[in-house]
Amino acid sequence: MLLHLRLTRLAFYALALIGLLALLPLTGCASRVAQAQPTAVVVATAPPAPRVGVRPIRPSRVHVWIPGHWAHRGHRYVWVRGHWTRPPRARAAWVPGHWTRVRGGYQWVPGHWR
Repeated sequence: MLLHLRLTRLAFYALALIGLLALLPLTGCASRVAQAQPTAVVVATAPPAPRVGVRPIRPSRVHVWIPGHWAHRGHRYVWVRGHWTRPPRARAAWVPGHWTRVRGGYQWVPGHWR
């Protein structure tokens, strides 16, 4: 009886371990889903002209200016202020985002590091 109980317990733990190992490949799926690209939204009205403002003092020689832009939130445009940031790597260049004309309106093309 004791031997049977030990084997049953051992089998239970073995099956539990196999089940956890079977789920292991799925752990990467969650991060891929979280990093999926957002659906492109087309806005019928053109964005306002970019605002002209005073650029704050550069914090250091390595900081790069990310210009402000109009973002569409809900049913209106809101201004997203520009800011200084450190590039992710040496010699990286910021390509600013922009609104582009598409069928049915305007679509935002996000900025990115090159």
